[in-house]
Amino acid sequence: MEVSKTKTSFYRRLYVAWLIHSGAATSVPALMEATGMPRRTAQDTLAALGELDILCEFQQEAGERNNAGHYQIRDWGAINPQWISANLNAIKTLLGYP
Repeated sequence: MEVSKTKTSFYRRLYVAWLIHSGAATSVPALMEATGMPRRTAQDTLAALGELDILCEFQQEAGERNNAGHYQIRDWGAINPQWISANLNAIKTLLGYP
């Protein structure tokens, strides 16, 4: 069964937000490692979270330079993170993520 690009894009955004929220991956390199996605896809996915009204902010580390820090989810908007947790295996399977 073929899955639409719309659905995979939506689920990718949900999964990235969940990884950040759970603390499993809070930087672009960590997202790349957790999912196997290329850097550009990880960056584009982070940038697109706002389209779902998920407020994701980069927190600069004190005294650090060159974008040293981590991402945090400040607001989920209309998205229920408990639904993501409950359906995590199905989301990862659909996306082909480990």
